[in-house]
Amino acid sequence: MTTMRTQANRTVEVTREEVLAVAARAKAVAPHLAVLSSAAKDAALQGMANAIRKQSAAIMSANAEDVAAAASAGVSDALIDRLRLDPLRVEAMALGLEELIALPDPVGVAVRGSVLPNGLHLQQVRVPLGVVAIIYEARPNVTVDAAGIALKSSNAVLLRGSASAYASNRALVGILSAAAVESGLPADAVQLVPGTDRDSVKHLMTARGLVDVIIPRGGAGLIKAVVDGSTVPVIETGVGNVHVFVDASADLEMARNIVLNSKTRRPSVCNAAETLLIHADIADVAVPALVGALQEAGVTVHADARVSALIGGTVPATEADFDAEYLSMDIAAAVVDNFEAALAHIAAHSTGHTEAIVTSDLASANEFTRRVDAAAVMVNASTGFTDGGQFGFGAEMGISTQKLHARGPMGLAELTSTKYIVIGTGQIRPVS
Repeated sequence: MTTMRTQANRTVEVTREEVLAVAARAKAVAPHLAVLSSAAKDAALQGMANAIRKQSAAIMSANAEDVAAAASAGVSDALIDRLRLDPLRVEAMALGLEELIALPDPVGVAVRGSVLPNGLHLQQVRVPLGVVAIIYEARPNVTVDAAGIALKSSNAVLLRGSASAYASNRALVGILSAAAVESGLPADAVQLVPGTDRDSVKHLMTARGLVDVIIPRGGAGLIKAVVDGSTVPVIETGVGNVHVFVDASADLEMARNIVLNSKTRRPSVCNAAETLLIHADIADVAVPALVGALQEAGVTVHADARVSALIGGTVPATEADFDAEYLSMDIAAAVVDNFEAALAHIAAHSTGHTEAIVTSDLASANEFTRRVDAAAVMVNASTGFTDGGQFGFGAEMGISTQKLHARGPMGLAELTSTKYIVIGTGQIRPVS
């Protein structure tokens, strides 16, 4: 049994042995999860969705405790927005689990197969990763998304959310775990990693042999700390310094809608636009129209000299602004000489998450998608669509900006590995 020490400042301290014990229990149940039928997993997901709806009041109560503590601590409005749950967000979590039910089970799917000249039948099939740990910031919905997508892909999951969401996550994991047990699944299929101090994260990151992969999801500092400090393999998710480039041929009304939606729909998430680039050929008209619209929406525009010469009310942009992931109602803006200059700016400042172009020129659209190096490239569409749910994946564990194993929103298939199955009729390999 885990013994936790709670201090007045809500810090919960645990020992390395306590964190490793949780990981060991996940490792123990992983083989059982690997052979679960799709029907069993779907029944558990439905049970979880029903339980979330039934216990919505308890979830909201726990979340109110977290929100009150965050407000007292002076946490920014953007972060409190990430943390806060309301009835619609709770219902969205339940719906997300039900959407996973409708998706194909990736486990056991044949990736490729062939019959070799010696008669051996070779098949590569998808298998779960095993024990997946996710370290994330104060978004309680991630707790449910991660649990659901891990279960559907037959993985045990260890959830280590932000300390500021600890009460919310504890309530959610308790509900999810109990529902899983009622559906006949192992109790340790979904677990909350105990502790809220940094040591508990360090213990998890170094649980090599017990945890198969760690996925950090959050800001640049969190991701760097996990990547630098882990001995467990890491799938790196990315900071979103997301650009919208408005090309010379762009429909300005379309551009206005896309820029506003990309920036203001939910500025605290990683697919929100952080930099607006405008082609110099249309700057005289586009800058007042687009920057003015952003300002009317309450966005603070950090502008270069060419933008600020065309519209007032901006603040001077520094070089750091063009590398910033604001996660707030701020955006950097610049006029670029031409298409090539836009590509060069994006290449210099992109984090490889999502990049967008607004254009009426098919050649420019094709060139942009061919040359921009990012996990998702949008043409005439909001950057807000870079999301596992929006891509039809049901949910996501994060948005990978690395190029190994997975890139972009990580859905069910990205939480699997593969193995080769070789079936013979007594073949032996000749001595060479």
